[in-house]
Amino acid sequence: MGTLVLEEKWPVLGRHEQAAGWLQVWSDLGRAPRTIDAYARGLAEYLEMCQRQNVDPLTANRAHIAVYVRELTSRPSRRGANVVSIDSGSGLANATIQQRLVPVRLFYDFLMEDGQRDSNPVGRGRYTPGRRRGGHERGLVPRLTKLPWIPTEQQWMDVLAVAAEEPVRNRVMLALAYDAALRREELCSLRTDDVDPAHRTLRVRAETTKNRLERVVPYSAPTGVLLSGYLAHRATVSRARGPLFLSESRRNHAQPLSLW
Repeated sequence: MGTLVLEEKWPVLGRHEQAAGWLQVWSDLGRAPRTIDAYARGLAEYLEMCQRQNVDPLTANRAHIAVYVRELTSRPSRRGANVVSIDSGSGLANATIQQRLVPVRLFYDFLMEDGQRDSNPVGRGRYTPGRRRGGHERGLVPRLTKLPWIPTEQQWMDVLAVAAEEPVRNRVMLALAYDAALRREELCSLRTDDVDPAHRTLRVRAETTKNRLERVVPYSAPTGVLLSGYLAHRATVSRARGPLFLSESRRNHAQPLSLW
């Protein structure tokens, strides 16, 4: 994703030469477009806060970072104030706040390396030998780790009941995602030559993974039966090799499924 596109999306980036230059460095280093997009969004929100507070980002201190954190923690919920749910209320989730702070921290690291600052106002947690309680110094915002949500037996049966009414393509996608623990991008990016029916394995290519490491994962026999039926169905949509999952809509017939 080019910096010009990002500046169109977040005009505040175009008004700060150092911000545009920093994003260009990450883009030139080959970071994934969605990573660059996330960095741009986090930095743009911080720069907009600096404009509202009449603060020069190049001279901002820890107090200004604290104002930014306060804005993130008090931001109204997108669901609305009256929606009752486990994580309803105001403020972004802890993991989202951590994500927003990462590009700001990296931006100030860049300014330090470029000789434009002497310190990083965001800071980071660090380990100091000899300190009590293990020597860990907490970062700017404490990192909270929640236990994963595990559906009950009834909830899982409800999911399968709904999935049973879906077309064969969607059922295969659910089964493969469950068996091989695939992320959305990994699932949608599967190709016909990534599947090895003889050994019931999938090849997840490095360019589609988050850690850029290729892996081979197995899938179950019932999923293999579903997959065999889907491949026969896919041949009626397109016989061309390539993306495994194809759109069947009239608008994008036989085109690869997008991430959305």
